[in-house]
Amino acid sequence: MKLSQTGLGAIKLNNIDEMYPGQSILLQTGQLVQYGAGLFGYNTIPLLVRRNVEKIIVETLNKYGAIEVLLPTLQPDTIWKNSGRYDQYVQDGTMLITESNKGTFCLAPTGEEAMLEFAREKLKSYKNLPVTYYQIGEKFRNEIRTRGYLLRGKAFPMLDAYSFDIDEKGMEKSYENIKKAFLEIFDKIGMKVISIVADNGAMGGKKSEEFMIISDQGEDKILYDEKTGIGLNTEILEKENYEQYLKEEYGIEDISNFKEIRTMELGHIFQLGTRYSEMMNGKFTNQEGQESLYYMGCYGIGVSRTVAALYEQCLINDEKWGVCGFSLPEKIAPFKVQIIPKMDNEEKVKKANELYTTLKQEGIDCIIDDRENLSIGSKMKDCKVLGTPYMIIIGDKTEGEELELENIKTKEKITITVEELVKKLKRCN
Repeated sequence: MKLSQTGLGAIKLNNIDEMYPGQSILLQTGQLVQYGAGLFGYNTIPLLVRRNVEKIIVETLNKYGAIEVLLPTLQPDTIWKNSGRYDQYVQDGTMLITESNKGTFCLAPTGEEAMLEFAREKLKSYKNLPVTYYQIGEKFRNEIRTRGYLLRGKAFPMLDAYSFDIDEKGMEKSYENIKKAFLEIFDKIGMKVISIVADNGAMGGKKSEEFMIISDQGEDKILYDEKTGIGLNTEILEKENYEQYLKEEYGIEDISNFKEIRTMELGHIFQLGTRYSEMMNGKFTNQEGQESLYYMGCYGIGVSRTVAALYEQCLINDEKWGVCGFSLPEKIAPFKVQIIPKMDNEEKVKKANELYTTLKQEGIDCIIDDRENLSIGSKMKDCKVLGTPYMIIIGDKTEGEELELENIKTKEKITITVEELVKKLKRCN
């Protein structure tokens, strides 16, 4: 990518939001564009970060045997009335609806109804089960209190998956399968999550767990045992029989060592049982030739929320100015290295362009800062703002065939040849 083609000018950061500095930087630099409360557009780099997160989700869920589909987010109101949730969502203002001469349509805040409609036409026999379908698509919720930029918006990309089984035992097996997949997904992204015992709430069903990261920016307070790594949502303690529930479902007998910490939710999984199958006539023919209800599980990851949390987690600081940008994980960063040539030196510009071409030919995505009338110092600051893990300056000190590669996060510098650089960056992919 050539920075001159992005329209990125000189960057000055002012009055960075202390609560959400990462996303504040993205907005100030035009990497995020706000269209209204809870409505954002993505510029190139955050969009590619989001796609890399989605790629990890897709590859991992496929590995665990799930099947990707894509359902419409604009849906007729009839499927929501069939489940009995239409009035609830309209009355509390969550669901955005539009009326036309062709009927009333809803912008889906979640996907249980549409997925059950989809599955019911295909999973008619026990021979078709078990199966887990998933999709990554936009969801819409008319949040009254949008918060934290991408952390709680009105439109947001979401991974939602749904398992269908013949009985409770099968549902529990599918649930544990996707739980393992989720833990692997967050590990690949580079986020240390805690699996939290949670209340099913309005979703209903038997059991649920949230995937959270420890964060002062989070809205949730949980109880956490550092020794065992077990956490639970404080809402659980509001259950009348919470002690029995924790013991039977999670094997937790003593919470005296649990301490309260603040966390941010990135994902949630549920054992739904037959609740939605009953509401929407979700049935299959069992081995005895009789109709039986699907046992369902529901699983979600907030994609935009995960991207936002990742940016907040990858902040870097300048000793003089404080928060100054990001160093994205090498496997997530869409561009691995940023080449900064001295633009008023024809020889250095030629060398930079040759390096840029070589890396592109080797399949290594990189940035060349070919903007005119900016000092190398300014370009070095901008490299940090874009989150590129490595930087190469081709200036007066660059001689011969060797280059100086700087790690943005650690500030470590090494001397390296082009051949060695190619090998190193290919390992990042």
